[in-house]
Amino acid sequence: MKIAWPHMGSLEVVLTSLFDEMEVDYILPPPSSQRTLEIGAKHSPEFACVPLKTTVGNLIEAIEKGADTLIMVAGKGPCRFGFYAETQRRVLEEAGYQFRMFPLEFHWDKLFELVKTINYLKQGRSWARFVRAVRFALHKAYLVDQLEQQALHQRWQDKQEGATSAALKKAYQLIRESSSFEELDRARREAFQLLYEVPKDEGREPIYIGIVGEFYLVLDPFFNLGTEEQLGRLGAYVERAVYLTDWLRPSGKNPVGGVPDRVIEEAARPYLSHTVGGEGIKSVGHAVLFKKEGFDGVVHLLPFTCMPETIAKGILPMVSKDLDIPILSLVIDEQTGKAGVATRLEAFADLARFRRKKVNHRGMLPAFRTHLA
Repeated sequence: MKIAWPHMGSLEVVLTSLFDEMEVDYILPPPSSQRTLEIGAKHSPEFACVPLKTTVGNLIEAIEKGADTLIMVAGKGPCRFGFYAETQRRVLEEAGYQFRMFPLEFHWDKLFELVKTINYLKQGRSWARFVRAVRFALHKAYLVDQLEQQALHQRWQDKQEGATSAALKKAYQLIRESSSFEELDRARREAFQLLYEVPKDEGREPIYIGIVGEFYLVLDPFFNLGTEEQLGRLGAYVERAVYLTDWLRPSGKNPVGGVPDRVIEEAARPYLSHTVGGEGIKSVGHAVLFKKEGFDGVVHLLPFTCMPETIAKGILPMVSKDLDIPILSLVIDEQTGKAGVATRLEAFADLARFRRKKVNHRGMLPAFRTHLA
């Protein structure tokens, strides 16, 4: 058995650590690329969103490398993400691929099926070992989220373009190579030191930009065409609405993002008072909170045809008008070009900088959007 899964941000840190600790074979698909998207689009329904098409491409490339067992998070609700696993299974079967698909559904009425699936995937390893492996993998993922948050906060200060991103890449490697909690603790200190030591231009003043939207697009640079790095190069202190471990934790306390779900939903209530699936209500709530925290603008990322984010997109202009904060919605599909996105982000950053100077918000820094190093 060789297990594979689609890429999504830093999810591979969690799963590679988990399967390494369990000594279970896995295959990583190649990094998402234009080929990945083209393969996925060829086999997927035309109306499907970019994340679905790309994840289908990821799985095909993994099968080409020898994977025979595929895993995918699934679920229920109005967001189509809950049906990705079933859609992927049907698409791949119709394309003639041989594999076994295991949806991981994390809700109470599917608990028996989930336990049965995990029992198969752990290949006879003990449950105690599995729990230890999960705990260690989540610690790694939590640390990666903290490092990514620090990079978002400091990239605007880089004296040399790309320096923070290069340091972050080295930090990732330190985390991946850690095989015990002691090593992970040392890696944590070294990784943050790498980021802190990046030469900084202390004379610059940032603009503050929040990113909201569908979690696949927010978490994965391939999907969002490097929006975070582009904004950093444009002089923006960036904060996201969601981090991987916030999304994975059922508590809703969001220790990395710093804002509990109940606070986000309360902020959204004047505009959207009920769940619409996915991150729809959170996109609205975070946009309101970013304004309250003194941010200069919000970038809203959504895949073409994404229902929850399309609802949010229809509401956000009202938020923008009522609260006087610019909001840029970027609708992304397989035809979207990086150059076009770059042009729109540059214009948006110029607008945010003009408004910051106009209202003289010098020195304002978000109160609770800080990493937990």
